[in-house]
Amino acid sequence: MKQRELGRSGIMVSEICLGTMTFGQQNTEGESHAQLDLAIDRGINFIDTAELYSIPPRAETYGSTEKIVGSWLAKSGQRDRIVLATKVAGRSTMPWFRPGGEDTRLTPRQIRYALEGSLRRLGTDYVDLYQLHWPDRRVNLFGDNGTTYVQQDADEVPLEETLGVLGDLVVEGKIRHVGLSNETPWGVAKCLEASRQGAPRVASIQNAYNLINRTFELGLAEFAIREKVGLLAYSPLAQGYLTGKYLNGARPAGARTTLFNRGQRYEKSGVDEAIAAYLALAKEVGIDPVQMAVAFVTSRCFVTSNIIGATSIEQLQTILGSTEVEITPELETRINAIHQVHSNPAP
Repeated sequence: MKQRELGRSGIMVSEICLGTMTFGQQNTEGESHAQLDLAIDRGINFIDTAELYSIPPRAETYGSTEKIVGSWLAKSGQRDRIVLATKVAGRSTMPWFRPGGEDTRLTPRQIRYALEGSLRRLGTDYVDLYQLHWPDRRVNLFGDNGTTYVQQDADEVPLEETLGVLGDLVVEGKIRHVGLSNETPWGVAKCLEASRQGAPRVASIQNAYNLINRTFELGLAEFAIREKVGLLAYSPLAQGYLTGKYLNGARPAGARTTLFNRGQRYEKSGVDEAIAAYLALAKEVGIDPVQMAVAFVTSRCFVTSNIIGATSIEQLQTILGSTEVEITPELETRINAIHQVHSNPAP
């Protein structure tokens, strides 16, 4: 497994990161531990989780994934070998995140509360990367409104205030580095500006990126390369849609969208046509379509690590096999030709 530097931190992380959001609902503790064991055996040293997980978010499963990762860390004794990332929830009205059901905001008090809970569930004194799961200000999130800008006037916790408490937590040794998630070019620029005034410098951006959503390339990729704030790409398989299993409205038993009906981001006009074109290309060149889609994301020069997820060991083994797939210049040309015709149908 190849490794890449996390921002300017000096920390080297595997090019594949194990995502864990299924741990606690779709995966039992035992199944989750088996995935973690396999990932480590295959050279992964980077684990990503969040206080929000497991997904879909529910009061009764809030924090369940961190507890499972924590029990694995305790059992395996692997904490010193792992680069551990988690996230604090952004602006939300879900009442179970904070005491008394108050709205979740990225204030110093709430961030401290969230981090202490994560550390307790994970059974560790520090996390290597602490990420803002989404901004406090109102922005298009998780596919809402696509690429159409909608003016959102609302009060917001200033980024400088949020970054200030994160800096304090770095000094206290509770977090090592800071990252963003579901962020915009403006947000990244603002954070980098704040770092020049003494705030901790962000090391990464965790946004969605896959064959049917390459919007990261439009404004954020240049930041990733020039400023060394690399992409931690989530949903490289577009929540499983790039496997083709949901084509034409299919709903296979046990699949995530079948269980939870949360795939609307990948059910927009033009998505099926794009997926069918990529599946046909993979078949023509003799590459597993899952491995082609994952390998494409991993191969991008602005990607630090590609966050994969699975609900079975067999799925995980297939995805890990993507590291043996080469995106040749010829294959990239074919992929880009499809992208030209079917550009970002699921932003």
